[in-house]
Amino acid sequence: MTAKFLQGPGLRAVLVLTAAAGFALSPLLLPGFGGFEAEDFPVPQIDPPVVPAGYAFAIWGLIYLWLIVHGAWGLLRHADDPGWDRTRLPLIVSLTVGIGWLPVAVTDPLAATVMIWVMLAGALAGLLQAPPGAMWTLGVPLGLYAGWLTAASSVALALVGAGYGLGPGQDTWAWIGLAVAASLALAVQSRPATPPAYAPAAAWALIAIAVRNGLAPLSAASVLLALLLLATAFRRPLARRLQRR
Repeated sequence: MTAKFLQGPGLRAVLVLTAAAGFALSPLLLPGFGGFEAEDFPVPQIDPPVVPAGYAFAIWGLIYLWLIVHGAWGLLRHADDPGWDRTRLPLIVSLTVGIGWLPVAVTDPLAATVMIWVMLAGALAGLLQAPPGAMWTLGVPLGLYAGWLTAASSVALALVGAGYGLGPGQDTWAWIGLAVAASLALAVQSRPATPPAYAPAAAWALIAIAVRNGLAPLSAASVLLALLLLATAFRRPLARRLQRR
């Protein structure tokens, strides 16, 4: 019975839970990591405007916990569910790459940026294949994870672009990173099947960029994009509620 279970969907369900637990434990390998250092780049990135305020990274605690709950619930209650199983392979890839991200990030920001885009691709592939329903155990964890990675990957892209002296300077790359994050997030959230949990995670990062930059045009743009993203996410659920009245 056990051997039969550990095949196909059952095996993938086990691997999701295992990868989620490993991903959540990976910060213990480097407990003092606080992001890329200025000297990690050929062109030192001193106080880059594209990086969110430090408090924003606390969202990882929530993401780790919810991914583990997702993996456990999926294994116990949805191991053979075809809808859940469609999300598993890309999520396994994303989480497995994520386990090794921190050790790479402290030595090679360029490789870490490639890795985080792979993580994002897997997270989005899983999110966009998630079936409707099971909001709290499927839509929320995948949405939060993919939403934050959308912002984090765009920030990494902007840091690498400026840090390796590719064209414009730090400020221009901050705008490029913001535009990439907002464009991708709006494209994903505008899909009817995307869980609304995706938008708050991306908006959380955008608002934290505004907090870091104070009274600056980049801050105003970040807040406006965050509000637009949230409006896009909750417009349809609100409209459905109003129609029922």
